[in-house]
Amino acid sequence: MNVFLDTEFTDLLDPQLISLGIASEYGEEFYAEVPYPDKACTPFVREAVLPLLGQIPNSFFTKDQLHLEIIKWLEMVRRDGEEVFICVDYQTDWDLFCDVLDCRVPPWCHVKNVAKQINELMLYHFHKTERLPKHHALYDARANRYAYRP
Repeated sequence: MNVFLDTEFTDLLDPQLISLGIASEYGEEFYAEVPYPDKACTPFVREAVLPLLGQIPNSFFTKDQLHLEIIKWLEMVRRDGEEVFICVDYQTDWDLFCDVLDCRVPPWCHVKNVAKQINELMLYHFHKTERLPKHHALYDARANRYAYRP
């Protein structure tokens, strides 16, 4: 089973998680926002990411809560003991995911870098037709799921 993960974070050099979105190939979704150091945000993040926060109700978690919620969600969407592939298009997404899980990723979860299997034209089409902005973790996870072409 593939689940598509995207994160938003403060800075490329010292990334700290702001939000995380996961979209499974079967349609289930998870979204979370966490406390982050505002002063660590780059001007780009302030302009493109922060204005998109707070749009999805009941999505704010502490990092400790988030760890438990992600594990519960993954266990809920996992079918019949299948392996789960966490599909990312950027290494930092996986690094932040592992950090939230305190490096205790379930043994049935595996990372899969799908950057080269994301069709850019379909990515553009998704954002255009769905009228969802880029740089929102859940919207970008949905877009990657849509544009993934193995």
